Amino acid sequence: MKLSALTKVAAIGGLAALTLTSCAANESGTGNTADSGSTNSSLSGELVGAGASSQGSAQEAWVAGFQTTHADVTVNYDPTGSGAGRETFQQGASAFAGSDRAFKAEEVSAGPFEACAPDTGIVEFPAYISPIALIFNVEGVDSLKLDAPVVAQIFAGKITKWNDPAIAAQNEGVTLPDLNITAVHRSDESGTTGNFTDYLSAAAPSDWTVGSIESWPTEFGGEGAQGTSGVVEAVSNGVGTIGYADASRAGDLGTVEIKVGDAYVAYSPEAAAAIVDESPLEEGRTDHDLAIKLDRTSSEAGVYPIVLVSYLVGCEQYADAANAELVKEYFSYIVSEEGQKIAADAAGSAPISADLRAKIEPAIAAIS
Repeated sequence: MKLSALTKVAAIGGLAALTLTSCAANESGTGNTADSGSTNSSLSGELVGAGASSQGSAQEAWVAGFQTTHADVTVNYDPTGSGAGRETFQQGASAFAGSDRAFKAEEVSAGPFEACAPDTGIVEFPAYISPIALIFNVEGVDSLKLDAPVVAQIFAGKITKWNDPAIAAQNEGVTLPDLNITAVHRSDESGTTGNFTDYLSAAAPSDWTVGSIESWPTEFGGEGAQGTSGVVEAVSNGVGTIGYADASRAGDLGTVEIKVGDAYVAYSPEAAAAIVDESPLEEGRTDHDLAIKLDRTSSEAGVYPIVLVSYLVGCEQYADAANAELVKEYFSYIVSEEGQKIAADAAGSAPISADLRAKIEPAIAAIS
């Protein structure tokens, strides 16, 4: 349902009262924010965004960094979730969105995007890359090696014991107990679940037959938990538990190295960024719609395939020119080396590579 003009104003006002509010600043101009220490920016106004909660900590850091040079700009980001953020952006109640997936090509074609000028496209690009860790709690075991089929069978309820031969065969020398496995999954609709199941669907299609989904299939059993915090808590407090969560939240729990080609790869920011660089752009997109087709089955050395890639979405041309100026500057700061570093420090994300930045910058420059 589309929002009326009054509803849009109310929605924006409501977002302004929510989290991640800041007087923000950055004078250096598109693509050069990282080196600026000045606070005499000519920009002013309010910038409203909404979407992926995965970006929550990063957005807090980005807003705080942005405020150092744009004292007259207020940035509000409401981490309502990817789906809600996409809807809010489409309805024109926010100037940009954060999303744990790109808009599907058919969604872009169907439109409309109310904040954008008529008959213009969208700009979207990866801004936040985070490895998803498989975390577990088995006494005396700190690390395991697993391939995609075994991971899929565990979460589909087909492998139910920690000393199952399929697990033991990949972990020679590890003492595995005769203990039931409790697989913990997200009970809420989740971009993390979507990315995890996308990996299973691509890398173990014979064992994971339900595709890439954001809502967990109830027929697989296991234990549901709300949000990342709920999954981490359930795994930590359980016995024989295993789950999936943003790697920055793994803490002292055991973690899994994932088989890639003939080797096993532990999660790391570098390995997560590497899989993005090894993956092609989706075909059939416009020049400024940089949706990545993640190659979850890559055998390249040093890539970690279970990653969450979260996007920023804006308009190529805004109906309101003031939004264009603010979005362009804020997006430029986020993808700068400084912006990516502070997100990595705050949220444990993987900074985008120089090659990816070089693809993104022309898309941001096209915003008007």
